[in-house]
This record gives sequence, structure tokens and C-alpha cells, in this order.
Amino acid sequence: MKQITKAIKEKLIANHKKQDGTKEFKAVLKLFNPTGAGTWYLSELDPETNVAFGLCHITDKEFGYVNLNELANFRGQMGLGIERDRLFTPKTFKECENL
Repeated sequence: MKQITKAIKEKLIANHKKQDGTKEFKAVLKLFNPTGAGTWYLSELDPETNVAFGLCHITDKEFGYVNLNELANFRGQMGLGIERDRLFTPKTFKECENL
């Protein structure tokens, strides 16, 4: 399965282009590690660096940046990689904090 669909990627990039430092966009993508710790709720993507912004939860939930190339290359237990939650619908970060 593709980590990011074309439509999701376009929305993430559009949010990045609209960002002026004061806006908060909904998370439009949820990625997770199916064999261990790691969940990422992402709202923006810089297409030049392939670095996304969002709420990252490995041990604690915190806002930050994540390199999608690194997530794509990650292999956990049994060789499984990071997956996209296909059932995820856009949510505010407040809603994501409570998941």
C-alpha cells in the first residue's frame, strides 16, 4: 500500500503553501508503525524537502517535523514498514491528541 496517495499529498502541500505561521490545519494523514511505537498525524508537507509537520507520538505526543523519506525506508519487526491508516478522516490536532 502506498504511504501517501496523490490526493493526500496535494492537500498536505497546499496546507504548507498557505502556512504563514499563524494557521493550524487539520491533520489529513495518519501514519503508524504496525509493530511498535510510532504514530504521526500530519497536516503539512514541504515538497522540496519531503519533510512533513504534525503531531508525532512515539513516547510522548508533541508537534514536530518528520522526514517522510526516513519513514518510507523504516523497517520494524518482521520487516514491516510504516503504514497509512486508510480509514482516517481529517481531524483537528486536539481530536488527534485524544485518540
